[in-house]
Amino acid sequence: MDLSPTFGFSLTIKLTMKKISILIAGFLLAFAPVKADEGMWLPMFVKRLNYVDMQKQGLQLTPEEIYSVNNSSLKDAIVRLGRGFCTGEIISDQGLMLTNHHCGFGVIQENSTEEHNYLDDGFWAMKKSDELPAGFAVSFLVRMEDVSKPINAVLNEEMSLMDRAKAIKKVSDSLEKAAVGEFEYTANVKSFYNGNEFYLFVYETFPDVRLVGAPPSSVGKFGGDTDNWMWPRHTGDFTMFRVYADKDNKPAEYSEENKPYTPKHSLPISLKGVEPGDFSMIFGYPGSTDRYLTSEGINYELEVRQPASVKLRRQVLDAYQEGMDQNEKTRIQYASKFASVANYWKYFIGQQAGLKRLKVYDKKKGQEDALAAWIAKDEDSKKLYAGVIEGFKTGYDNMKEANRVRVYLNEAIFRVEAIAYSFQFSGLKSALESDNETSTNQTMERIKGGMDAHFKDYNMSIDRNVFAAMMKDYSNDIPKENQPEDYKKMVTKYKGDFKKMADDAYAKSIFGSKEKIAAFLEKPSEKILAKDPIFMIQSSIIGHFRSNISPIIQTESEGLKRSERLFVKGLREMNSDKVYAADANSTMRFTYGQVGGYEPMDGAKYSHVTTAQGILEKEDPSNPEFVVPAKLKKLIQDKDFGQYADKKGDLIINFIANNDITGGNSGSPMINGNGELVGTAFDGNWEAMSGDIAFETELQRTIGVDIRYTLFIIDKYAGASHLIDEMKLVK
Repeated sequence: MDLSPTFGFSLTIKLTMKKISILIAGFLLAFAPVKADEGMWLPMFVKRLNYVDMQKQGLQLTPEEIYSVNNSSLKDAIVRLGRGFCTGEIISDQGLMLTNHHCGFGVIQENSTEEHNYLDDGFWAMKKSDELPAGFAVSFLVRMEDVSKPINAVLNEEMSLMDRAKAIKKVSDSLEKAAVGEFEYTANVKSFYNGNEFYLFVYETFPDVRLVGAPPSSVGKFGGDTDNWMWPRHTGDFTMFRVYADKDNKPAEYSEENKPYTPKHSLPISLKGVEPGDFSMIFGYPGSTDRYLTSEGINYELEVRQPASVKLRRQVLDAYQEGMDQNEKTRIQYASKFASVANYWKYFIGQQAGLKRLKVYDKKKGQEDALAAWIAKDEDSKKLYAGVIEGFKTGYDNMKEANRVRVYLNEAIFRVEAIAYSFQFSGLKSALESDNETSTNQTMERIKGGMDAHFKDYNMSIDRNVFAAMMKDYSNDIPKENQPEDYKKMVTKYKGDFKKMADDAYAKSIFGSKEKIAAFLEKPSEKILAKDPIFMIQSSIIGHFRSNISPIIQTESEGLKRSERLFVKGLREMNSDKVYAADANSTMRFTYGQVGGYEPMDGAKYSHVTTAQGILEKEDPSNPEFVVPAKLKKLIQDKDFGQYADKKGDLIINFIANNDITGGNSGSPMINGNGELVGTAFDGNWEAMSGDIAFETELQRTIGVDIRYTLFIIDKYAGASHLIDEMKLVK
């Protein structure tokens, strides 16, 4: 799973999946469909809100063993990767960290060459000195705190959106500063329930993270795009890293003197496997969901955002694939980019189908009608909630075309790498125009520092083809009145021949070539930037967006944000006996439920697990997505599974549970009732792709890699048994 906000202009979209209530126990549960119940819960409230229910479903831990500020608890083994693109878990007292293969894919690709192709061959550090810098940091949650009271005390309904944001920031800055004190921590306040509540989170961040092991893509991405978001799966989607610290076990930048981090808690690993009805808990950092999206928001998704995203991403993928098929170097360069674009291309297709099939619009409309009827019963409520429901239609209608431009800005314009790269030079142009030598030098140094990394995995031929396709779509699909004049003049000049437009632009521009950029930076000129065709397109489109589109969005957001905030407030007041879970927002959450299969459609029933036999059944040597490495094939054929086989002698590959997750949760631990690691979450199921907007109790499932398959690959396939020796195995 992946969430990819781009340049701050995108509307955030979200996905998710569950919690649960048992109605039938014991033996019958193995044959009965397990219903899911949504819930992404803050661990600080586990004792008050969830503990009794969790005990009924099989939890053996105390609340303090799940979340504690003063003592070691499960939360101390959970890490946020970067700013929340994935989750990881600590599985040894030497800082060994497990996450998904697709979470580490960029690192694996970055370190791959034609001579050392870790994407195809895998990577295993046989000693700690072989481990490779990962290029991202991980954060441990120190504590969280409800700060709604001091922030809400300075807010009122008469405030404008801007004044409200300023007031929230002022109090938040003060709270964050006080929370950090003299510690080397970071802190941030996050909004919950669409701006009705606020919570403070304090983190300790470790920047020295190193790649330890990754299976080949034929294991880590087995099934490729074909199987993505699908069950049954047979994927070894895992990667291993290690967190390092200084001699005092404190965060430190990369240094050969650093030592493996000694964690407050590491997860023991169960070799017992899972059975239907077993307790399952996921801990992690879900990125974003939109469970409070209204019926008008559904219309926007189905009519504007998702169709455009699917169309544009498909064309980008086609351009990538054409270039990647040319040679091995380009295939390696664009492997991570292709995977990133493809992930949510398929997701949007599935979500559109799910929203329609499950009649989510009708369900949302019914919820809104119920709230409107409740509001109408009370005079005070009618005053407070005046115009809330109507505000959604007004806001979305008035922003429809502006939002279309915003989608195309993200999915088309900034998908062109040369255009996105040229955006970094906007500050340099301003510094040159103002003759600010200090600013010019600082900006140039920043650009020079990132130049090698940008061009390492850049192919001008591919980018030129993407440019031609995206410029054509932007020209044809965006109403002419919402296009900048300079851009329209360029299209007219080339008489709609976008290939010729692309050829000329890349021949004349400095942004398609590392050599041209290096030469420009030796003698930077504002005039060169002003005349550069790619810079001209970028600056004209961004300028037009800021001057003509952004004000519409800002104006209409005023009423829409008010409606969103009061809509959630009203729902919670109307159903005061119900505990609502807040939308995901990249803060630590846990979800709980049970292992179990499901019935995707009439006449079909899915088991809760898949086995190694399925890998052989799917094998197709002519299809890169379904190639099985020779060594793995022999191990499976010989049933050489060692201690990782189940009671029947089978090797379990993946399993499903009705936990509630979304993007950002990728890599999250799946934990049993004893607090032991049984799997690593990596995906959701196709039939419930609308789950980030409307949770489906009958269908929602999380797909995880059975930890025994992970250990089997590490030990029997890769021969990296020294890593197994670090872990605490529970048999």
